[in-house]
Amino acid sequence: MFHPLRVSEVERLTDDSVTVTFAVPPELDETFRHTPGQHIALRRVVDGEEIRRTYSICAPAGERPVLRVGIRLVEGGEFSTYALKELTVGDTVEVMEPTGRFLLAPRAGHFAAIVGGSGITPVLSIASTLLAREPDARFCLIRSDRTVASTMFLEEVADLKDRYPDRFQLVTVVSREEQQAGLPSGRLDEERLAELLPALLSVDGVDGWFLCGPLGLVKGAERALRGLGVGRKVIHQEIFHVDDGALGAATPAATSGAATGSTLTATLDGRSGSWPVREGDSLLETVLRSRADAPYACKGGVCGTCRAFLVSGEVRMDRNFALEPEETEAGYVLACQSHPATAEVELDFDR
Repeated sequence: MFHPLRVSEVERLTDDSVTVTFAVPPELDETFRHTPGQHIALRRVVDGEEIRRTYSICAPAGERPVLRVGIRLVEGGEFSTYALKELTVGDTVEVMEPTGRFLLAPRAGHFAAIVGGSGITPVLSIASTLLAREPDARFCLIRSDRTVASTMFLEEVADLKDRYPDRFQLVTVVSREEQQAGLPSGRLDEERLAELLPALLSVDGVDGWFLCGPLGLVKGAERALRGLGVGRKVIHQEIFHVDDGALGAATPAATSGAATGSTLTATLDGRSGSWPVREGDSLLETVLRSRADAPYACKGGVCGTCRAFLVSGEVRMDRNFALEPEETEAGYVLACQSHPATAEVELDFDR
């Protein structure tokens, strides 16, 4: 469900990024109180066309929700261009309540993150909340950016280092310029991470790894960690950007061919309905024809907002960059990428 929220602050971070803060009225405190790592979907209508984009919350979790997101300009991006060039204090934006499963509830332990570019956004919320609430927690942040000038949240990360010098470890790598100190420049690919990580920390002593950023960096980091013996269950991922050339790397949920003349039954907010699936349409598009409140944001298999439980039937999922293997094994699918592979399919968006 979307709520109209007033923009209370727009702050320039770099030449191509800003933070946007929304004023949350007291009656919506519970609705917008977030768990560190969650994201929100923003909606606007341009020339009669609805545009939705998902952005991670960068503010730490608190008693009263501070709803602040980091937005980086994407070439040709309709919403990011609007946010950087037009959005001002006092404007109203339609905002969906926080969601997402890239989460770390504060607890004792040693945690680490490998992030690239704007992938720092949810990890900033995770690390700042964890260190503030849990005195027996440590956090290692390994971040990669193009240049120092393009690095988002420089001051906020430096402040964490100043406040928690014994519990917060920071490693910064830039790919397109030389640094006077620190690690040599270059990309954090699988081979480099496989050598770097054991030199930085006790890899098998980390209680949770959080990988966030472009697809190439996240998958390279995952392969490096798995090669170092890290179990799949302690590796958490969130993809921020997928190049068109990488679409073939997606993981299908099923190999069955698409069925024609299928019927979809779906439950959403306690109400069920059944509709015929038009040829070529996804299950999300089928639901949206009758239920405009069906949850979605990116429609690209990246954000996971449209996750639903497959109650019965079979589907073919075009691509999946959002669901963990445990989720697909448990029966969850992305409605925006799913097509019926049987005559009858039933989804439950409420589970």
